[in-house]
Amino acid sequence: MKKLLLFCLISANILAQGVKTPAPSPGQSIKQDFSLSSVEVKYSRPVIKGRKIFGDVVPYGKLWRTGANAPTIITFGEDVKIAGQPLKAGTYQLMTIPSQFSWEIIFNKGTNGVFNYNPAEDVLKVKLATTTLAQSVESFSIQFANVIANKMDLVISWEKVAVSVPIETEIDSKIAASIEKAMAADTRPYFESASYYFETGRDLKKALEWVGKAVEANPSAYWILHLQAKIQAKLGDKAGAKASAEKSITLAKEGKNEDYVTLNLKLIQSL
Repeated sequence: MKKLLLFCLISANILAQGVKTPAPSPGQSIKQDFSLSSVEVKYSRPVIKGRKIFGDVVPYGKLWRTGANAPTIITFGEDVKIAGQPLKAGTYQLMTIPSQFSWEIIFNKGTNGVFNYNPAEDVLKVKLATTTLAQSVESFSIQFANVIANKMDLVISWEKVAVSVPIETEIDSKIAASIEKAMAADTRPYFESASYYFETGRDLKKALEWVGKAVEANPSAYWILHLQAKIQAKLGDKAGAKASAEKSITLAKEGKNEDYVTLNLKLIQSL
């Protein structure tokens, strides 16, 4: 009798405290630095568990929350283009209408999810083809791929189906304006500006002028001399590029940075 009472007390205590168990569709938040800001997605990850997903658990031609539990939310830190269509910075519900060979991707400014969906709150809809995967994806997944300065893909995948949503933003004019403003200040970002001009194929003579000023301000910085060598090589000044690279090697050795020694040696070999 005493054991029974003790068991009941323990059971009641556990129930009162609540029991935490793993979520069947665990949540995930992913954030990708992109362009001059970031893109963040919050969603839940249902699992196949032996079921047929598309055309069954997720019916074709029906609005889907694109995950499980709460609405899937995506936040853009700046204006972007989705598959070539403009979308303002902000937070949206991400919903989809899957079909066998394509999905409709919906960005909706509401907060009610698919059960109280209001099409008047749709901001953008794009239709994209699906890809058939060789390997099955057990847990529903939303990830970023092919990330470069101004472009990347948002890849939605589950079972053997994937959809890539291309995201693009315009940064050249923003950075050019930022550089112009910074160059009018007392402390000028010569190295950063020269690096951006070199990487984006802009005015290389201006980039060379700026990197020269950066070298003057910090003559022991082997990474700046390496950039100077690359710009000189691009402009066809092989002798100047070799001299800058050799200086960079000497300083990199002093700084115990073998990576820059290797980079400069490769540059010299390419001249």
